[in-house]
Amino acid sequence: MDRVARKIIRIDRERCDGCGKCASACHEGAIEVVDGKARLVKESYCDGLGACIGDCPRGALTIETREADGFDEKAVAGEMAKREASAKAAAPAPACGCPSAAARTLAPSAPQGSGVEIPSQLAAWPVQIALVPPSAPFFEGADLLIAADCTPFAFPDFHRRFMKGRVTLVGCPKLDDTGPYYEKLTEIFRTRGIRSVEVAYMQVPCCSALTRLVLAARGEAGASFPVRLTRIGLDGAVQESRTE
Repeated sequence: MDRVARKIIRIDRERCDGCGKCASACHEGAIEVVDGKARLVKESYCDGLGACIGDCPRGALTIETREADGFDEKAVAGEMAKREASAKAAAPAPACGCPSAAARTLAPSAPQGSGVEIPSQLAAWPVQIALVPPSAPFFEGADLLIAADCTPFAFPDFHRRFMKGRVTLVGCPKLDDTGPYYEKLTEIFRTRGIRSVEVAYMQVPCCSALTRLVLAARGEAGASFPVRLTRIGLDGAVQESRTE
């Protein structure tokens, strides 16, 4: 790992009282409480954005610029997926036991009697990553949209801009257990001949974990399809869109 001059978290051990709020706020797993004090456990896991700072009641966290290992997004996604998969969590409802989770292909259509001539672009059901079966026929040779739960509420033209011509999957990288997501997406990417993926996510720091999850799953699957990462601001504007 090359060492570079970059922004990285600094923890004042004298001020730290070991409450652990910074560790919970760090979605990259860079901070752990060790012997009653917060500690940066791996430099390459810290993105330097400082999402953890506001959660510290003692003001023990600051951002400094110094020589450190470079931030490794793929390593972070893999490590967090392993941690979450090994943690005991409530199992998602099995698809076979929930009628609302039955896989089905849909035909886009305009809402009846609404007076709004905007057709739905929802092409398949279910859309929740936790519910969709990797064996669903609509995945074969598909273009996918993997969206953070909040994105449709921020982007007003979401159906036309993002969903049209794609199979849509949604999830929340902050609130959901992403370990099973990593395993499911890896299986889909490995076995279903996916042609492309676009990830729509919000500008908030925790949301970027979805991009790392998808890229790590693609790498684990040994797939080579393009992944387009599109960040949406709280004002509904596209802030950045790039292809990996």
